[in-house]
Amino acid sequence: MFVKRNILLTPGPVTTTEKVKMAQVVPDICPRENEFTDLITTINEGLIKIVDERALDYVCTLLGGSGTAVVETILVSVVGEESCVLILNNGAYGKRMVRIAEIHGLNFIEYKSSDREKIDIQDIKRNILNDNNKITHIAVVHHETTTGVLNDLDEIGLLAKDFGLELLVDAISSFGAIHIDMNNMGISHLAATSNKNLQGMAGAGFIISKITSIEKIKNYKKKSLYLNLYDQYQYFLSTGQFRFTPPVQTLYALREAIDELKKETIEGRYSRYSQSWETLVNGMRNLGFSQYVPLKNQSKLICTFYEPDNFNFNDFHDYLYERGITIYPGKILNKNTFRIGTIGDIDYNDIEYLLKCIKEYL
Repeated sequence: MFVKRNILLTPGPVTTTEKVKMAQVVPDICPRENEFTDLITTINEGLIKIVDERALDYVCTLLGGSGTAVVETILVSVVGEESCVLILNNGAYGKRMVRIAEIHGLNFIEYKSSDREKIDIQDIKRNILNDNNKITHIAVVHHETTTGVLNDLDEIGLLAKDFGLELLVDAISSFGAIHIDMNNMGISHLAATSNKNLQGMAGAGFIISKITSIEKIKNYKKKSLYLNLYDQYQYFLSTGQFRFTPPVQTLYALREAIDELKKETIEGRYSRYSQSWETLVNGMRNLGFSQYVPLKNQSKLICTFYEPDNFNFNDFHDYLYERGITIYPGKILNKNTFRIGTIGDIDYNDIEYLLKCIKEYL
């Protein structure tokens, strides 16, 4: 069956392989059957091994939902009534964590910094942690797709260890492309989804947790029925199933996507993404576009560009869309920007086609 290929140059969902698309075409199955339980077990084990090769000290909890659903699940489940979370905010997704904390009445402190720079670890240590012994958790977005800034998890992990804090990480747009070692980085809970660097379909989120950390929250007051991490973790341990109806076809596609990542390797995938990114930034510079984030702070997964004078983004977007290319508007207040991603089943040839179309548009 032929499926038209679109080039999605967005933060995700992304362009997927034909095999991932076709993996969704399976016989109808009730997700309470043993066959589906085996599928979930295989997926969980595959996801854990991406961040901990031994797969001994961690557990993976799958949920139906978006990245926001799994980030909210972590925050409302592990920040107890006696806890206080320091939220590191240098972009729209850090800000979203703050909004979640406000809605649920969590005890939190916001550390807000520039959306063009990495988190300043020494400033946090000097001005917040040295004078505040109430903080129990740190929450951070690894890769801020607002702009493409990549925060340093090694440094943030050391900071959390030095102060005896649990580290909560939104790795939604870094997982599967950038190496993460949960044990060495001291990460207690990590959130990600099926549809970005894993190159699966949208609809499934997951949380990888250190077993000792997830067991700590056993008796915490429940703030949500659906978004309760411990209850889903325990339900899977006892039944091998989701508590509520899962995105069945999406999970078959996810299994195929994990297999494809194993073959390509994280290093190989990041190398491919980086080659596309370098082709993009060099080509856009030659066309007169300026980048919002300094090169030293960029992830090489997505790039934010300033709009030139007398530029109509909607017209620009529609021109590219008619030629099979999708890009995203910017997400920065009071700045006219747009974003181009270099993730998914694409390579530098797709970027060269994009640059050709942009040149024609200009």
